[in-house]
Amino acid sequence: MLPTAFLGLGAIGTPMARHLAGGPFDLIVWNRTTARAEAFVAAHGARLAVSPAEAARGRAVVVTCLPTSADVASLLDGPDGLLAGFAPGATLLDCTSGDPATSRHIAARLAEHGVRFVDAPVSGGVSGAEAAALTVMCGGEADDLDRVRPVLEAFGRRIVHAGPLGAGHALKAVNNALLALHIWGAAEGLAALAKSGVAPELALEVINASSGRANATENLFPQRVLTGAFPRTFRAALLDKDVGIAADLARAARVPSPLLQLTAELWRVAHQELGEEADHVEAVRVVERLAGVTLRSATVSSAAGAS
Repeated sequence: MLPTAFLGLGAIGTPMARHLAGGPFDLIVWNRTTARAEAFVAAHGARLAVSPAEAARGRAVVVTCLPTSADVASLLDGPDGLLAGFAPGATLLDCTSGDPATSRHIAARLAEHGVRFVDAPVSGGVSGAEAAALTVMCGGEADDLDRVRPVLEAFGRRIVHAGPLGAGHALKAVNNALLALHIWGAAEGLAALAKSGVAPELALEVINASSGRANATENLFPQRVLTGAFPRTFRAALLDKDVGIAADLARAARVPSPLLQLTAELWRVAHQELGEEADHVEAVRVVERLAGVTLRSATVSSAAGAS
């Protein structure tokens, strides 16, 4: 048995936790919105914790999957906090897309209580979580990673030891910054092509058979931008946060990073314009507005014609 708790039943956390329900994990769950945790328990047979402390009590592994590292840190203290429930020798496995500096601070706090920490953000989206096919980027000690590997293998297809504490979060932030860069760059390029008379469908067909292809052009644009579907699978607000972490990481490492810094600024603008609930691919709408073109129909707006 590897008694496990899961805190954070969001769009990705819920299917991740589902793979831990039953079996050797004796799963207990907690969520800030209690109704969501109650629904999970009713559907999947896990037990319900009324507080982070109760979730951590008697658990060998506590998994957190929250929007930010600050959210994880906020669960540590107080009579209902994780530190009140953790036993020495337990491990906090943080699958949040967090920031390395806060992760190292959390790890130091936990170490004072004999609790280990592994940062383990995931990539693969909701579909990857549902299929137990996530890529997991881990930071921390190799021995600590080995202890939690059975939990990771329940929802992850590829588990990578990226390096010391914070390395997993650093790698995830840079990965997502490249995603953000690809979405914005593809949107600008397709907008320019559309206004030059090249249909976006044709442009994507050529790009995806050539050296400019990326996941954004191969999957996101055909499935979401051209169709106008824009399913809400990953909030633009969270991608804004991740790009900011990558930009901060580059500055802290004294790496010249004008492209990362510009990408962070552009996504701050998109986040402000689109609001908190918009999907990340909807950032294309911002580029379309600025360019005066709609990539769904490849028609140039009257505003663009007047410019």
